[in-house]
Amino acid sequence: MTGAAKSMKEYYYDKLLNIKTGGQPKSSNHPFHYHPYEPTPYSALEQFVQNYEVKSSDYIIDFGCGKGRLNFYLHHFYDATVVGIEMNQSFYHDAVENQQRYMLAKKKAKDKIHFHCCLAEEYEIGPLANRFYFFNPFSIHIFEKIISNILESLEQAPREMELVLYYPSEDYILFLENQGVFHLKKEVILPGLYEKNENERFLIYQLSF
Repeated sequence: MTGAAKSMKEYYYDKLLNIKTGGQPKSSNHPFHYHPYEPTPYSALEQFVQNYEVKSSDYIIDFGCGKGRLNFYLHHFYDATVVGIEMNQSFYHDAVENQQRYMLAKKKAKDKIHFHCCLAEEYEIGPLANRFYFFNPFSIHIFEKIISNILESLEQAPREMELVLYYPSEDYILFLENQGVFHLKKEVILPGLYEKNENERFLIYQLSF
């Protein structure tokens, strides 16, 4: 996909959803263990949902949600419940403003889209959450803590769970493989991009029973 085509797609979906989720220049002004903001490209989301079933009954947590792009996309097309966790107050406020604009046309979205401004590892995972999305948002140390939180939630409320990793870190992959609690269910590669960069893919890990 050319840069112009990608820009048009970004414009199209933001316009459709009545939100503003464009990226900002990368900055070093962020905590050491957290990575700079970069939204999942809409073109990648298109490929993802073509190869992965999202249901209205899903309760999805997006760690490092930024301005909420994934949340609005999955709610609009699949009516899933989506929760965004964002530590950056500026991006969190942008997400809330996007929510207000989005809900002008989606009145029923009130109880299915939520945002929380906090450190990802401090967010308490509720008993309904069954899908967890990561676009390489932080270091392996934070990721390990969140997986621990997910498993603690599982002990309190046993259920089927899946992790979705976009642009997956090798550290994340090695940790999950060595831990053995989740197993790789599916890989979704992004045609035209994966050939040049093997990180351009989604990995879906399913809870092992």
